Amino acid sequence: MAAAARGKGFLLGLVLALGAFAASSLGANVTYDSRALVVDGKRRVLVSGSIHYPRSTPEMWPDLIQKSKDGGLDVIETYVFWNIHEPVRNQFDFEGRKDLVKFVKTVAAAGLVVHLRIGPYVCAEWNYGGFPLWLHFIPGIQFRTDNGPFKTEMQRFTAKIVDMMKQEKLYASQGGPIILSQIENEYGNVASSFGSGAKPYVNWAATMATSLDTGVPWVMCQQADAPDPIINTCNGFYCDQFTPNSNSKPKMWTENWSGWFLSFGGAVPYRPAEDLAFAVARFFQRGGTFQNYYMYHGGTNFGRTTGGPFIATSYDYDAPIDEYGLVRQPKWGHLRDVHKAIKLCEDALVATDPAYTSLGPNLEGTVYKTDSGLCAAFLANVGTSDATVTFNGKSYQLPGWSVSILPDCKNVVLNTAKINSMSMIPTFVYESLSEVVDSSSTINSDWSWINEPVGISKKDSFVKPGLLEQINTTADNSDYLWYSLSTNIPGDEPALNDGSQGVLHIESLGHALHAFVNKKLAGSKAGNSGNSKIAVDIPVTLLPGKNTFDLLSLTVGLQNYGAFFDTWGAGITGPVKLKSSANGSIIDLSSQQWTYQIGLQGEDKGLPSGSSSMWITQPSLPKNQPLTWYKTTFAAPAGNDPVAIDFSGMGKGEAWVNGQSIGRYWPTKVAPGSGCADSCNYRGAYSSSKCLKSCGKPSQQLYHVPRSWLKPSGNILVMFEEVGGDPTQISFATRQVESLCSRVSESHPSPVDMWIPESESKTGKTLRPVLSMECPRPNQVISKIKFASFGTPQGTCGSFSHGKCSSNQALAVVQKACIGSKSCRVDVSIGAFGDPCKGVTKSLAVEASCA
Repeated sequence: MAAAARGKGFLLGLVLALGAFAASSLGANVTYDSRALVVDGKRRVLVSGSIHYPRSTPEMWPDLIQKSKDGGLDVIETYVFWNIHEPVRNQFDFEGRKDLVKFVKTVAAAGLVVHLRIGPYVCAEWNYGGFPLWLHFIPGIQFRTDNGPFKTEMQRFTAKIVDMMKQEKLYASQGGPIILSQIENEYGNVASSFGSGAKPYVNWAATMATSLDTGVPWVMCQQADAPDPIINTCNGFYCDQFTPNSNSKPKMWTENWSGWFLSFGGAVPYRPAEDLAFAVARFFQRGGTFQNYYMYHGGTNFGRTTGGPFIATSYDYDAPIDEYGLVRQPKWGHLRDVHKAIKLCEDALVATDPAYTSLGPNLEGTVYKTDSGLCAAFLANVGTSDATVTFNGKSYQLPGWSVSILPDCKNVVLNTAKINSMSMIPTFVYESLSEVVDSSSTINSDWSWINEPVGISKKDSFVKPGLLEQINTTADNSDYLWYSLSTNIPGDEPALNDGSQGVLHIESLGHALHAFVNKKLAGSKAGNSGNSKIAVDIPVTLLPGKNTFDLLSLTVGLQNYGAFFDTWGAGITGPVKLKSSANGSIIDLSSQQWTYQIGLQGEDKGLPSGSSSMWITQPSLPKNQPLTWYKTTFAAPAGNDPVAIDFSGMGKGEAWVNGQSIGRYWPTKVAPGSGCADSCNYRGAYSSSKCLKSCGKPSQQLYHVPRSWLKPSGNILVMFEEVGGDPTQISFATRQVESLCSRVSESHPSPVDMWIPESESKTGKTLRPVLSMECPRPNQVISKIKFASFGTPQGTCGSFSHGKCSSNQALAVVQKACIGSKSCRVDVSIGAFGDPCKGVTKSLAVEASCA
């Protein structure tokens, strides 16, 4: 169901669901023991996923959460973002995307529960790690250590959030959905840098949190010395080897990284579904009972919320639900099947401790068996080569880097390397600007513009000797800080004042800069995610006498990770020097009287809203000009598909739709030309640089515009372009699905939802593998079978081809089963297709489209 349609009955549904939820088994006493979280006296296996409320919109939340539930999640995990809630000290904001209470209630309305990670340090590739900048200016403060001013502020905000939740009766102890809370975040990674202040701070944070009396357990992730009763938990790509710091605490995984974040200037990371499923199954195999995906839906870094620096506006994270709110297949479906398989084992998993046995090199069997006859087993191959193992007298095939799950200790319900779920080829359907521009709202032209003045243009500018650090100067009220100097070249430097060539040498802590000499753009330079510092030599031609140097320094999200990250600076701290090309003489400009301006004139005049009377409309639109604001109006693309803007043709800047910032755009920041591959072997340990795509292309070209921000017509798009671009080249696109694909072999287990234990089978009939497909949107049916082959098909989704062995019945059988239906299932068997090649393990591969 579309988010908009789902939202119509939201309030009524919320009231009814919350009433039912309060009486449910996941709504009261939450404790823990060595095996699991204990909810109302019952140990639970819980699967969780992170969705960060400000990275999507309230209109998207119900649909995202329902898809999470449909994917087999029990818990939604979110950070609480201090800097968006308290941008000015003691001035709080919980409206719109910041409505934390509404988000928690929306989770409850779906029948799920919540892990609230208050932090309040969050990291999260979020600006300044989630801390508000005003915190930095409190006298005597030092972040995240045994420091009085910091502890006072941290406790005040944490208590504020806890009290808000209590007022709304949202803790499980009150009948609400919050079953867990987190204090601090990955502090163990940096604690050694804080020396003797670290341990007292950790103990204080634990005591402070538990004193707030939430009635639910608290956790600290990556904190091996978390004091009782705080549960220490694991973050990482794999946590099967993690052990809690007490035998009275359960083994919990707060962040299973479903992919990795995208940086401007980097290639796009992704994580194969088979590897992620392997990591999940291994964790539960080795005693885990709570696992969370970071992220399950990553979303979008709207506005200036990205951290890093250089984190991209997209926070897609290769998550099971993509940035636009569509399920990512086969990852979402395969993980759903893993969750079902693990839940089939739940009673055995929570009833006893695991017993491990070696089945050979890199081969491990794990059994959960109780005196009452419950039995569940996991067979793991942690090597990269396929193997055959004997377990309980039976033979099992184990692909490399996989786990087989046996809910009855006999029959495999799922192997993590064998995907039954369909895959999808997403696509963007483009509409040119001329198709969506709403000319009725403009006069004589589709575009209007305003030039941002070069250098100082605001009355609140100020003069200081020397070069100022940027963050201390702007307090992050803007990305931009002007450093301006007007100077006469001394007469004893004839090589620098006679119009000849010189070089302007600039050193900056980052993150990017544009240098204007005598009001003309002379050069630009940006750092990158590995090193934000800049050193650049810009050729300049100087005028006789007076010359002006206007340096626009800008940030691209503030540091969010590392010890003392709050002290890492930005801006042009120098030196700034003029060098003569003729004789090598140097003038150091660093210590002169510089004039400073925080932010842009256009920001102060409210240009992002598009409502200013300053806009210029003339037939000749200035293109490829630096420091230009552009505005147009447009009609929303037809339909309900998610919308994006392709900023190809533009340079770097920020864009707003109807006054809402869709974030920084930077299509000219291109990924390295090498390091990517068309496919990535899931076998072997994953790292953030293992699987990359889109090398040599813009790191981010498409930018999400939430449907709820759009009207049918009369929408206002505003862009601030820093370096120059052609706004007429931008286009709109809708996110759609081009094809459905599936490939299932005779060696696959049958679908998880068809599995029944041998003891309950009435017919003794052997379950066979089944290929399943379903159109992703309501009211769609399968309209065409683009490809079908039973035998030895080759290739991947979108490029299947027949192998040497192929049944001539395949297309007709699949068409009959699927055409005209929203979903279909086809047995993968010689009974359905005949046997085109005896003695060979055959597969069925299908590609279809929906309409």
